[in-house]
Amino acid sequence: MNANLSLIHSILPATVDLRVTVPENHPSARNLGAERAGSGTLVDPDGYILTVHYITLGAQSITVTLSDGEQLPGELAAQDFETGLALVKVPGNGLPFLRFAPPEELTLGQAGLLVASSGEAARRVSGGYVTSTESYDGHWEYMLDKTIRLSAFNPGFGGGTLVDFKGRMLGVVSLNLNDIGKFSLAIPGDYYLKAERELKQYGRVRTRRPRPWLGFYPQSFGGHVVIAGLVPGGPAEKSGLREGDIIVKAEQQEVRSRPELYRTIWQKAPGERISLRILRDDEAIDLAVIGGDRWDFYRT
Repeated sequence: MNANLSLIHSILPATVDLRVTVPENHPSARNLGAERAGSGTLVDPDGYILTVHYITLGAQSITVTLSDGEQLPGELAAQDFETGLALVKVPGNGLPFLRFAPPEELTLGQAGLLVASSGEAARRVSGGYVTSTESYDGHWEYMLDKTIRLSAFNPGFGGGTLVDFKGRMLGVVSLNLNDIGKFSLAIPGDYYLKAERELKQYGRVRTRRPRPWLGFYPQSFGGHVVIAGLVPGGPAEKSGLREGDIIVKAEQQEVRSRPELYRTIWQKAPGERISLRILRDDEAIDLAVIGGDRWDFYRT
């Protein structure tokens, strides 16, 4: 795909590099590390940068590098675990930014351009086509009903910019789906647009019904859901769940896939009891987990 150079140059000033340090004792440091590099996009002339939440989770300091090499101090302005998005704020006004394409204009086969940081002022670009807008479920208690899958690898750090060929933002690049093929997964921009006011005002989405968080990593395997890991100190570990347990029922409902499990437990609220039936060493065990609040857990 040959992207117009003038299009690329019009996008670059709104792209940023993120360098994040996290305290060694923060719960996220074990899996994500205490020093992280990411990409982001200025989506507001007043200095709001949209990126993915796993880059900024637990941030103690954030250094933002613009495409011309200028460095600015950033602060975490908002975190949304359910969509996987985060906002970083830098000082300034009148900064270059990208506008969003209308969500209804996204179509299969549409061309898109990915721009991501590869180190401070360095940027890399790749292009591809929208192959799917289907749902996605991740093993960290995460699921989106709609995603954007693009037939290209993310060329740099996570949190990069996905735009159409009019230079309008389509979404935030989150993952490389190497297990499926040469694809990247992006979080559609409409998830941000629906929550923009609350994220800027409160740092989180208050009007959305909160989901309970168990602090485990379920994997689908052979028509079953297996616990592949636990967050130390999380609700699942405290309740007695163990790595290798097979979840066969949640709230008396049979569970055969990760989406089924998530939809069932998310009918509850943080602080409520969630009943699980598990298989452990060929023995059926009934356990109850009190759903936690992921926001509070990772904030501390």
